[in-house]
Amino acid sequence: MTKSIGLMGRNVGRLAAAAALLAPTAALAQDHAEDWQMYLSEPASPIMERIWGFNGGVMIVITVITVFVMILLATVMIRFNSRRNPVASKTTHNTMIEVLWTVVPVLILVGIAIPSFSLLFAQYDPGRIIDDYNPDEAITLKATGQQWFWQYDYPDIAGIRTITSTPLAEDALGPDDLRLLSVNNPAVVPVGTVVRLQITAGPTGVIHAFALPSMGVKLDAVPGRITESWFRADHEGVFYGQCSELCGRNHYNMPIEVHVVSAEQFDQWVAAMEARDQAGANALLDQWTAERRAAQVAGL
Repeated sequence: MTKSIGLMGRNVGRLAAAAALLAPTAALAQDHAEDWQMYLSEPASPIMERIWGFNGGVMIVITVITVFVMILLATVMIRFNSRRNPVASKTTHNTMIEVLWTVVPVLILVGIAIPSFSLLFAQYDPGRIIDDYNPDEAITLKATGQQWFWQYDYPDIAGIRTITSTPLAEDALGPDDLRLLSVNNPAVVPVGTVVRLQITAGPTGVIHAFALPSMGVKLDAVPGRITESWFRADHEGVFYGQCSELCGRNHYNMPIEVHVVSAEQFDQWVAAMEARDQAGANALLDQWTAERRAAQVAGL
């Protein structure tokens, strides 16, 4: 049942997003909201694939219920109006109908709850949906919400110091940068690798939320606490998110930018960061992004 709902849901989602996929910018693997976008971000991780499926499956159920109720209301208004029935019915109840409108909604909710809990558990346990998951091969990315910017740490890589990621000013935006989304120092992860996320906020700060839609991630960043989840990027690209918890006057200006690169490129980036060459590391990211876009445009 869960697989059927997921399959139907993914098909519905892709039909809803088909128009956006036809746009040339969609081929550049820059995952961010588009003008007039009406559906979820394109999935780039196993979790987001399942969120798509669940959302689409529930949409089918909601649509069927809505259509049924509309038909029922129309039937009652037409067949049982005062002109057709000048003498009102004295019926007070119907046992069978009362049993049905109690049992059927319960069954619907139970049917929705099964894939819902399955998805919820999978969001905290990669082994539930990744058959060959090896915890020793995962990397850890810690994101700390400050007022008002993000800081990234790689606890598994001792040579990388804390990365401070602040939004680019409008007069510093390049031709490929995005207003209120691009940052000076993005986070970087390798493609096809499970990333353990640790999210927190500055001890004297406020609550933020780390949201990366294409990866199916949204976690509260609470001062003094660490919340955990995971994602695995299934293709290379530049992915964007934002703080999604109202956190003060600059809440709107806390973007998240994550570059997904190959394993070899990630090693090069790590080497540059360990050498304390942030500018060189960023130059590598710009170079790889330009090369990837050129290759994708050539293949259109």
